Amino acid sequence: MPRIGTAPTITALMADASITFLRAAGRRADQLRPVRFQNHIAPHAAGSTLIEWGNTRVICGVTIEETVPRWMKEQGVTGGWITAEYSMLPYSTLTRKQRDSSKGKVDGRSVEIQRLIGRAMRSALDLEKLGSRTICVDCDVLQADGGTRTAAITGAFVALRLALKKLIAEDKLAADPIANSVAAVSVGIVNGIPLLDLCYTEDAAAQVDMNLVMTGSGEFIELQGTGEESTFSDDQLAAMLTLGRVGIRELLALQEAAAK
Repeated sequence: MPRIGTAPTITALMADASITFLRAAGRRADQLRPVRFQNHIAPHAAGSTLIEWGNTRVICGVTIEETVPRWMKEQGVTGGWITAEYSMLPYSTLTRKQRDSSKGKVDGRSVEIQRLIGRAMRSALDLEKLGSRTICVDCDVLQADGGTRTAAITGAFVALRLALKKLIAEDKLAADPIANSVAAVSVGIVNGIPLLDLCYTEDAAAQVDMNLVMTGSGEFIELQGTGEESTFSDDQLAAMLTLGRVGIRELLALQEAAAK
């Protein structure tokens, strides 16, 4: 299996990552694509936002049911629950993506991503304070240009905050159940250089790609990293994590501004 060259030190890697070189739109290696939130995009949802992340677009909507799953009742589990669904619309990619409903089952990638979204949102809340409610988070990809799962998680948290603010305003919650914030970003190594926030072409060319899901307090919810027919060193991993933390901090600030 090929390796990504001789492992340089983290200092050298981060020096490389600070160099401006030809990325899409002239981005630096340590720079996010532009991220914007358009809130209340779905009027019938309790909370919703359209996250525009470079050329990736994801609608995130939250609905609330005044009940909990049967397994919680049967097992005597108190509090509420959060679940998620994720889908890529047929026109979200260059070639038409067949709907899961026409195949008769949800594809494995979508199942993996929606479970990750659900775990990420549950990690942000005190479910006891939610009461006997189920929050359903739906993330639908309108356009895919890399990072759809990280955009879905980052947008889902904004939609969730908006929905909970509405419940509080309606006196349906005694206290805010949000215990932490959550955001996600991709990192990777392309041509030996650690990069933050990979677009599709960069992701396709990456020797290593990784997704970070983190809380506002700096703790990890999930790390998903893979060498694409390559291996990576401790220093390369540390460089990617450093870039990821930079991106997460920026995303958390954007979320905070969007959900005010």
